[in-house]
Amino acid sequence: MLDRIGPAHASAPMAFLSDVHGNLAALEAVVAELQRRTISDIFVAGDLLLGGDEPLEVWRRLAQLNARCTRGASDVALATVDPRRLEAKSDSERAMLERFAKTRAAVGEVVLRRLGALPQQLRLPMVDGRELLMVHGSPGDPLESMSHDLEEEELAALLDDDPADIVVCGGSHVPFERPVLDAQLINVGSVGEAPEGRVAHYTVISPRVDGAIVEQTWVEY
Repeated sequence: MLDRIGPAHASAPMAFLSDVHGNLAALEAVVAELQRRTISDIFVAGDLLLGGDEPLEVWRRLAQLNARCTRGASDVALATVDPRRLEAKSDSERAMLERFAKTRAAVGEVVLRRLGALPQQLRLPMVDGRELLMVHGSPGDPLESMSHDLEEEELAALLDDDPADIVVCGGSHVPFERPVLDAQLINVGSVGEAPEGRVAHYTVISPRVDGAIVEQTWVEY
């Protein structure tokens, strides 16, 4: 599923987040920084609810913020997989399955349907004439992450000849920015499960006629 935001061109600073994973404290820390900076346009590249203890509260907060979201791998799983049909073969798998079932029960059927109906991609025309694409994983496979440790050829293959000039993604939990072929690739890291511990990543993109300014940063919580 594709979703194009428009017809207006983006001209104000925008915040791009990903991988909140049900971590309300981390999300609120980012939101506080965005409010301090008077940034109200928020985009989230999936993996919204599974992992933390407050998935329903995270969903409600994102709705309150009018955040525009794409679905990630865990979002698809929550919306489509019945945990009663899964079998755990180890203690770690059993714990993951219990977390999965608990999250589904906490958010309820209405949210699960809405989660599954989120778009796979969002496309945004920029004021400089370029196009921005947001996807959880990659244009070639929304569930396969474009991580910082991939070779140039691997990243190029995952771009899959997509025409977007700027590709914003998540999935790998590690933020980075680099050019790949003719595209500007921006992985925005993770709000709720950053590998550094209690920090939350976010990226601000400020469109300009002469090209967008990209700031990748983080906040403690």
